[in-house]
Amino acid sequence: MGPRAIERRAPSDALGGLIPHARFTTIMILLINSALFVADYISPQSGLLQYGASVPWPAMQGQWWRLVTAGFLHGGILHILMNSWVLFDLGAEVEQIFGTSRLIVFYFVSTITGFYASYLWHPLGNSVGSSAGIFGLLGAMIALGVRDRSSYSAAIRAHYVQWGIYALILSALFPATDNAAHIGGVTGGFAIAYIAGTPRLTGYGERLWQLGGAAAVALTAVAFAFMFRWMMTAGNL
Repeated sequence: MGPRAIERRAPSDALGGLIPHARFTTIMILLINSALFVADYISPQSGLLQYGASVPWPAMQGQWWRLVTAGFLHGGILHILMNSWVLFDLGAEVEQIFGTSRLIVFYFVSTITGFYASYLWHPLGNSVGSSAGIFGLLGAMIALGVRDRSSYSAAIRAHYVQWGIYALILSALFPATDNAAHIGGVTGGFAIAYIAGTPRLTGYGERLWQLGGAAAVALTAVAFAFMFRWMMTAGNL
């Protein structure tokens, strides 16, 4: 297992110490989620949930951006608070071990795989929430434990497998929970993290993951641009 990403960074924190480096990207995701939630709360007629949520396959009609945008929207205050609490801790752990580029790729890929599974199998209608990406980060930590053979990684694997089982059981107690997105997310996160491994100090592969992270950010921006264009076409903006 290579050196953790945190070990390759300068010790100073971002924004004058307000945001530790180990949480910077995680907090940026949380801020985006919160800003979109506040915008929808202030102006529910804008249609953010209507045009950004994942929907079952008969209703998708080529609106591919929903597989991305759904992962940044939430249906209520309790929903976003619970997801933010978990993401704040788990995201920081993944960011510390895997680094920023891999975190972004993991979150992006698992959001898509999660909501693609929801698109195929979730019968209850629209679905939103960062939990698909969160379960993807959980899958990434399990992949770390499977890929690396150290006792430390074995402990990580046992811890996060147990956490994942508890989370799925708890989710099953609430009928409206989109467990298809959770299962799709953890599967996608595990697969991409197993391929990625942990960062190395140098190498062509690291450059590819940096480009992958940049591409994920760009595609997320494009997805939201498509969503807002659709909202404008419908007269909601």
